[in-house]
Amino acid sequence: MQAHHAGADEALMLDPHGFVATCNSTNFFIVRKGQVWAPTTKYQMPGITRANVLRLCREQGIAARELDFSLTAVYGAEEAFVTGTFAGLIPVISVDGRAVGRGARGPVTERLQECYATLMDECVVRGRAALRD
Repeated sequence: MQAHHAGADEALMLDPHGFVATCNSTNFFIVRKGQVWAPTTKYQMPGITRANVLRLCREQGIAARELDFSLTAVYGAEEAFVTGTFAGLIPVISVDGRAVGRGARGPVTERLQECYATLMDECVVRGRAALRD
């Protein structure tokens, strides 16, 4: 409700211990020092798109960690993005009215968006081939 009243597209939710957990309809990630951070799945659904992004990080040599982190870490992040089934991978440019990094999509987010788009194209081709078989 706070996000709606603030005019935000998503709500960043914290777990019972005050750590970043998830958003209301997407999974949340930050990038710090070139490393992708994802909240643990203790207090969120382990989304399929989230899992694909973590797999893409491994395959592309992008360091990624699942860990508990605070809003302070979010405020100091170089980049942030959310993932979801329909949206794919979308940059986050501000949190609580504060710009994340430069306030625009960052290079790690851009690279992962490109990799995710390629993965989805490959899935479509495999799906169409399976239908023909």
